[in-house]
Amino acid sequence: MPGSDQWFESIAANTALSQSEQNALQEDGFVVIRGPVLATDLTGLSRAYDAAVLQADPADVREGSTTTRVHDFVNRGPEFNGLYLHAPLLEACCKVIKEPFRLSTVVARALNPGKVPKKLHVDFPNDDVGWPMVGFIFMVDAFRPENGATCFLPHSQGMTTAPDSFDGVVPACGPAGSMLIYNGSVWHEHGPNLTDSPRRSIQGALIRRTEKPAIDWQTRMRPETLSTLSPLAMYLLGL
Repeated sequence: MPGSDQWFESIAANTALSQSEQNALQEDGFVVIRGPVLATDLTGLSRAYDAAVLQADPADVREGSTTTRVHDFVNRGPEFNGLYLHAPLLEACCKVIKEPFRLSTVVARALNPGKVPKKLHVDFPNDDVGWPMVGFIFMVDAFRPENGATCFLPHSQGMTTAPDSFDGVVPACGPAGSMLIYNGSVWHEHGPNLTDSPRRSIQGALIRRTEKPAIDWQTRMRPETLSTLSPLAMYLLGL
């Protein structure tokens, strides 16, 4: 089995992102691509998502001012394994993080109806070394301007001061099954959900391998999940 450096080199050799997708990620700081789930499988994944959220331990559920989150969507079923293994996502990590990386977290997140954004934020500020995080959002539901699609301020990954308005932001829209990949240092926030339905997604973050993940996968992992993991998944989880 490849060691850390060999895994990174193997992933970096991929050409899963088109040149235009690479350019968007590097310049704008985000890109919407085709996700890893076939269109014919989206209904099943949607049902699995709802079932996993319904059955989640209350300790794993976080009710925010605008969203509901359910943590640890690695252990919620094999339907979700392919999300953090999507080849274009891992290639993006090589190009943005530029060193061996690991999975930090995967959560379900629903933007509740009638909720409006607060202010732009970054998930992980850049540092002297560069960009330490890549985020992804799998669209269980289509992302549209009217249901609060995540909005980004293009080219803002080097900004250290929070923008004072939403001027210039761009909604990252796509049909259900799309994947949004972004530099964690780009300023962003969800838009207003003007519909009467929650807008569902599965979100995750990959970080430098030297950083501490948000979830301790060593202690969290269930035996039934371990039995379904590929060697690459084991590497990304640090198992």
